[in-house]
Amino acid sequence: MNTKLIDIDSNICEACYSCVRVCPVNALQVRIDQEAPIVVDDRCIGCGSCLKVCAPGAISYRESCTETKAILASGKKVAAIIAPSISGEFVDITDYRKFVRMIRELGFTYVNEVSFGVDMVAEQYKELFNSFMGRYYVTANCPPIVSLIEKYYPGLIDNLAPIVSPMIASAQLARQLYGEDIAVVYIGPCIGAKNEALRYEGLSRVDSVLTFVELRRLFAEFQIKESTVEYSDFDPPLGYKGSLYAVSNGILQAAGLSENLMNGSIVTAEGKDNVLESIREFNTSIDFIRKHFNLFYCEGCLMGPGTSLGGKKYVRRTLVTDYANKKLKDFKVDVWQAACTKHVALTDFKAKFINDDQRVEQPSDEKVDEILKVMGKQNSDSKAGCTSCGYESCRDFAEAVAKGLTKTDMCITYSMKSKHDFIKTLKLTNEKLAKTQDALLDSERKARHEQQLAQEALERTSSMLQKLPSAIVIVDENLKVIESNQSFIHTLGEEAAEINEIIPGLVGADLKTLLPFQFYKLFTAVLSNNENLVNRDVHLGERLLNVSVFSIKKGKIAGAVLRDMYLPEVRKEEVINRVTEVIDENLDLVQKIAFLLGEGAAKTERMLNSIIESHKAVKK
Repeated sequence: MNTKLIDIDSNICEACYSCVRVCPVNALQVRIDQEAPIVVDDRCIGCGSCLKVCAPGAISYRESCTETKAILASGKKVAAIIAPSISGEFVDITDYRKFVRMIRELGFTYVNEVSFGVDMVAEQYKELFNSFMGRYYVTANCPPIVSLIEKYYPGLIDNLAPIVSPMIASAQLARQLYGEDIAVVYIGPCIGAKNEALRYEGLSRVDSVLTFVELRRLFAEFQIKESTVEYSDFDPPLGYKGSLYAVSNGILQAAGLSENLMNGSIVTAEGKDNVLESIREFNTSIDFIRKHFNLFYCEGCLMGPGTSLGGKKYVRRTLVTDYANKKLKDFKVDVWQAACTKHVALTDFKAKFINDDQRVEQPSDEKVDEILKVMGKQNSDSKAGCTSCGYESCRDFAEAVAKGLTKTDMCITYSMKSKHDFIKTLKLTNEKLAKTQDALLDSERKARHEQQLAQEALERTSSMLQKLPSAIVIVDENLKVIESNQSFIHTLGEEAAEINEIIPGLVGADLKTLLPFQFYKLFTAVLSNNENLVNRDVHLGERLLNVSVFSIKKGKIAGAVLRDMYLPEVRKEEVINRVTEVIDENLDLVQKIAFLLGEGAAKTERMLNSIIESHKAVKK
């Protein structure tokens, strides 16, 4: 069974965070890694505040229609116990006896008023408050109030009135009337009652809790309408002044307890803000206030989160009081009194409370100050704040951020400032992007122009290459032809010419398939060593080719010029070149011989002169 009370559909959520701001206990967290808020079920008190402010309808509560239909289909006898605020919910039904019949049509065996349970509980409060023993109490009739104290004011648990709610008292009453095996379904305005029902077993057990909204849904599903049913009254015993329970101080009137400002001992507070403040003051100043507190989170049960949206408080209040007056007009008090006395004696009014402390450890002042500084609120008054974030002051908000309950973006002023800064940065970025875009367009124009010039140069070069009489070929590191001219293709012969018809210029052809090993190894040597080979004579079949291979791009591209030595014009040119080369070499050799001969004659002359001089010296 799903026990999570509140759920948020992230597919529907518009991330407005209204629910986060309105939650009194920060049970809805905004995490950095997720856009939609997350419900922390352990922290939730079931007040339903989030439901009322969610415009897109992304928030829902645990549904009980399926569970209730299963109970009704089980074959068991089932009793419906109806909260007094039903008279304020069904403004569209002219007589309360109509909706009683409509409820029976769903399959309920019995339909009882919770107002009689209110009467019994009211008697317990009267006894508790009138026998004052020095301890002041908070009424425990409202599930969100009980949960709020258990989770966030555990020190006040002993101040919760130890009396079960009218729902639990009415469940016990139903089993006193119809037997212990009967199933009980509570129908009321409070979603918090769904969690309260999970606490009790045995005779106090409530098998399912339907809200008024869910009741309407079942009426629609089974096509049950006021116009098609007759009158039917509640099963006895009927409630007395407990019918006023839908109004916050109704239980006090049912108990006959005074709220007199001069000498009364009870203070009633209703509505989120009033209730939160009253609990804070009860916690800190009860010894000074010296009053019991009668608290209801909603503005009376008639405005509970399980009622239809858009209900008018005072219209509903009028319907509740009109119903009570109408019923009490011919009310048999003596019959009611006898029933009340009988069933009070059989009912266990001892309530169950749980210490479920959900308070988070207070962060250090340094950490809070650091967060305030990030938000630009380091100089803010500790009590100052716009409260739009859901916290009473900026410091309270910063503390919640430090506790991990929310994030800084929840602060509207900080968020707006961040957005303005972002917009400013975005504007500057856009301006830079515009300039960059202009520069890119200019660069692109230049690049296109240069590409066009390069293409034209390439075309000129290729044209010139094709017109050269010498064979030219350019290959890559894998000896694949990048470009070649017609002279090269002609030099290779018919096979190359056939390939050229399919692949113009032999582009991509493997040089190793076109030339013999001793020929293409010259290219490999140049690519490997990056040293040019000039004027190498290589035989290709019956032809003698003069080959020069040179490096164009180190280790990547090489080119070659091939000349057929048997062509007349090449032969003549080559003979002239080589004769010139031989003459140059012979002249150089002659010059060296002459130099050596000159050097030898001079040396001989010096030697002869030396001999003559020596002979003259001896003769003397």
